[in-house]
Amino acid sequence: MTTFLQLALLLSIILLSAKLAGYLSIRLGQPSVLGELLVGILLGPSVIDVLNLPFIDHALADTIAELGELGVLLLMFIAGLELHLNELTRNTRVAAYGGFLGVLMPTVLGWGAGRLYGMNNATAIFLGLTLGATSVSISAQTLMELKVLRSRVGLSLLGAAVFDDILVILSLSIFLAIEAGTGSIGGVLWILMRMIAFLALSVAFGLWVLPWLMRRIAHLPISQGVLTLALVVMLAYGLVAELLGGMAAITGAFIAGLMMARSGERERVEHGVHALAYGLFVPVFFINIGLSVNARSLQIELLWFTLAIILTAIIGKWLGAGIGARLGGLSLRESVQLGAGMVSRGEVGLIVANVGIHEGLVSSDEFSAIVGMVLVTTLVTPPILRVLFAEEKQKAQRTAPEAEQVAAPADPQNEEAT
Repeated sequence: MTTFLQLALLLSIILLSAKLAGYLSIRLGQPSVLGELLVGILLGPSVIDVLNLPFIDHALADTIAELGELGVLLLMFIAGLELHLNELTRNTRVAAYGGFLGVLMPTVLGWGAGRLYGMNNATAIFLGLTLGATSVSISAQTLMELKVLRSRVGLSLLGAAVFDDILVILSLSIFLAIEAGTGSIGGVLWILMRMIAFLALSVAFGLWVLPWLMRRIAHLPISQGVLTLALVVMLAYGLVAELLGGMAAITGAFIAGLMMARSGERERVEHGVHALAYGLFVPVFFINIGLSVNARSLQIELLWFTLAIILTAIIGKWLGAGIGARLGGLSLRESVQLGAGMVSRGEVGLIVANVGIHEGLVSSDEFSAIVGMVLVTTLVTPPILRVLFAEEKQKAQRTAPEAEQVAAPADPQNEEAT
């Protein structure tokens, strides 16, 4: 088979498996994303290893991974589209406290765990920073399925994730600079200036240029011009976030969605992006997380260390972000929900882990333990959120029929009878 036919076969297997697994997961009372993550593990090197079948070109693994990266950008773009900027800014205090303590506590606990297991100080610090990372793409998808993304917890969660991303990237950059012997106050200030410059430019463009641009494109005789512009803006924001701001591309995509939500063409954009994302790219992203995990590489002697890292990651993030949310003004129940939503490390945890192995800060065994932590935290987050938001979902289901009855026109026969 040609390389293209191999890619077509892989995508057919991935998409069909993702949708079937998502359907089964929903039938079992769980979010669809859980089924997609699990079937990704089955297709990956842990069981089937579909990317390394004899008739598959190994280079296609990179292609699948890159398609998955587009999926997570689209997912965070959609999360931004479903919100309003003023809604997010109303929860700034909660987001700041939750993001800060959600990084600080797991980082400190991770450093302590690393030292207890005999790691040198630099490796232990890096382990802590890895545990400090978070990825709300999984949580955002789950909250969208539960229809609570625009709740106070959902808005605070997304804001806290932005703070988390800034703090982890800043801390990691400073740490790597110090390890390389190039750390200085000037270097730290330069990193901060880049982040501030990106945020300022992205918001300014979104507030004053993007609405005008969308209106102009909407009236031009271009096929799907509005959708194409939205995709270009999303990719540009992600690109500039990494190159200028030194932040994750998913943060740029989320901010692009926030800015696009202010446009009068929001509904057209949302409809087109939803079809594109959930029809192709997002399932590939969820499956690829499983494809990147090899459970066979986890050695028995590393089992206790891996379990310790997993527990530290879950407890540290849940407790830290939850306490921050409580200090920010959320109720106890809401704080527990927000802390749980921050537990998933997803692709951000894998990115940070890859930095460590490329810089020689962690060994292959330690890297495998970190990957195990990323996998478990990503898998446990959706069912935990579903349990914690069960009451909100039941309220929404009870409210919907009542709203329909209120909105329904009165029966003329009943009016005559009265």
